[in-house]
Amino acid sequence: MTALTTGLDRLLHPRRIAVIGGASAAEVIRQCDRMGYAGEIWPVHPNKAEIGGHRAYVGLDALPGVPDAAFVGVNRHATVDVVRTLAAMGAGGAVSYASGFREVGAEGEALQTALVAAAGAMPVLGPNCYGFINALDGALLWPDHHGAARVERGVAFVTQSSNIAINLTMNRRGLPIAFMVAVGNQAMVGLAEAIEALAADDRVTAIGLHVEGISDPAALASAVEIAHRRGVSVVALKAGRSEMGSRIAMTHTASLAGSHRVTSAFLERIGIAEVGSIPALIETLKLLHLGGPLPGRRLVSLSCSGGEASLMSDAAEAHGLDLPAYPPEAEAKIRATCNPLVTVSNPFDYHTFDWGNRDRLADTFSAVMEAGQDLTVLVLDWPRPELGPAPAWDASAYAIMDAHARTGRRAALIATLPECLPETWGAALVAGGVAPLCGIADGLEAIAAAARLGTNEPRTVAAPIARRPGRVVALTEPVAKAELARFGVAVPRSQVVTTREAALAAAEAIGFPLVAKAVGADLTHKTERGAVILNLRDPGALAAAYDRLAPLGEAVLIEAMVTDAVAELIVGVARDPVIGLHLVVGSGGVLAELVADTSIVLLPAERADVEAAIGALKVSKLIDGWRGKPAGDRAAAVDAVLAIARFAQANADRLDGLDVNPLMVRPAGLGAVAADALVMLVEDTE
Repeated sequence: MTALTTGLDRLLHPRRIAVIGGASAAEVIRQCDRMGYAGEIWPVHPNKAEIGGHRAYVGLDALPGVPDAAFVGVNRHATVDVVRTLAAMGAGGAVSYASGFREVGAEGEALQTALVAAAGAMPVLGPNCYGFINALDGALLWPDHHGAARVERGVAFVTQSSNIAINLTMNRRGLPIAFMVAVGNQAMVGLAEAIEALAADDRVTAIGLHVEGISDPAALASAVEIAHRRGVSVVALKAGRSEMGSRIAMTHTASLAGSHRVTSAFLERIGIAEVGSIPALIETLKLLHLGGPLPGRRLVSLSCSGGEASLMSDAAEAHGLDLPAYPPEAEAKIRATCNPLVTVSNPFDYHTFDWGNRDRLADTFSAVMEAGQDLTVLVLDWPRPELGPAPAWDASAYAIMDAHARTGRRAALIATLPECLPETWGAALVAGGVAPLCGIADGLEAIAAAARLGTNEPRTVAAPIARRPGRVVALTEPVAKAELARFGVAVPRSQVVTTREAALAAAEAIGFPLVAKAVGADLTHKTERGAVILNLRDPGALAAAYDRLAPLGEAVLIEAMVTDAVAELIVGVARDPVIGLHLVVGSGGVLAELVADTSIVLLPAERADVEAAIGALKVSKLIDGWRGKPAGDRAAAVDAVLAIARFAQANADRLDGLDVNPLMVRPAGLGAVAADALVMLVEDTE
């Protein structure tokens, strides 16, 4: 992608639109007229006098002025020439609709390069994209159906898929959409440029992304930072989460990391909330539109059914949300508004004593909303519309809006089934300041995402450092451990020997029990090769072990055996092709890949990052002291991980991968020891 030298303001907020092409261009004109676009539309066609009631011009040189935006709906080869002419005219930008560029191979790649050169400083959306919808001003460079309507303020979407964009506009969930931008091949305008431009419009309340890939992580981080400074939050759905086709390197770490998990860690680090589905993306944006991120994870659930209360309790726990008890004063105020038979709790089943009574319910809801939680959620499902009016249900919805208006506290209404929240009520709730959430699972995922945005502090990520060219070699275990020890990683006392006599002498110096390992350049995974013998407790056992191991490698490593480990970790460094080097911390030992209990830590790593990563692991319970066993030296484990991170950053241009497996976490106060290490480096030719 080529860096832009001019912004997107004229393109996205055009006063004059040129439309070049046949059927697709005619549809753009129709969509602009349908949306009530008040600017000028200039169709360009060599054989038509008018299109859609607008005077047509035989060529770009016949236009009455310079367009702010142009829809280019001609074939891919003609597109390059049209874009070149528009750039020379000083146009504000263009949408390249045609396909057949980089997405089709080498020929298309060359054509896309030519397109970028032809555009020069003029921004081009695409190629291979539908363009954009500006529902704030009614300006559409969009050649197809859509479900957007004019709004005064709303959220913006950026997607790499035009079909996903259409589907998003068709939602019936009450979400006001201000912009829909499809970026296609991102030859010039990518996610970062679109985010920065959209966040500059004061009418945009939040930005949603459908991400298929990240080409420039530094630019994306910078754009999100700019959006945050303007009070615009960003939430993303990342496609391509499977590991099919991923490269498996020689280290265990590479198979444990997963590129999608690294991307997720990156998104969280820079302040983007990631969700797992299109419905969750829509629901999160509703919350962000109505008040921005949530300041915390404390909820109160209101319902007139114990069954719904149980569902909300289960979903809240699954998403890490809290349902706190009321402070005593708040509980007393709530109790005063209810029937004496109602139990005041959270979740709160307020029963049906006041069902249909808007004023009574508003009193109760207001008292609840003043209890200090971050969000109050009313569970309400309307009957099917063909059954006729539902005034009792309507009363509950009006009551939660009344309570929001009285207290100024944030509220949401959630239907257990999306189809049980009528579209008209979705729009009415948004207008009344209450987020209409469709489905408990998606709604609670959205609340959790909004809370992450409000509680996580965005941080910088180290710029990726490319691995320099050269042959990658595996350091022998003794050399790898020595290198790590220079950065503060504790390793067992050891000696490398080449004779049985030297092995016995090493045992006297180190002391039993011992571990013996074959050492060699091709022994990267020794356990699978039978090149490790544990728990050697006397000279005879050591001599026999030496004789067995010596033929397998170039030497034998004699090492003190750690016998008091409380837990085993794997600590690794892997290289993502986009994000770069990162740490993987997980449950270690021979079952590391089978258990796959890991956390990703991006660089630079701070102590709190590593503490959180270890704390999220199942093995963390062992470090705490499981079933009466001693607690492990958690602080030493964190120190070891940070030392490995320092090694990785110091060798960023040479490091291909690294495993410390296992890192033996000893009892509190006794440290954490790297019992095995594999380091893959580009061979130093100097």
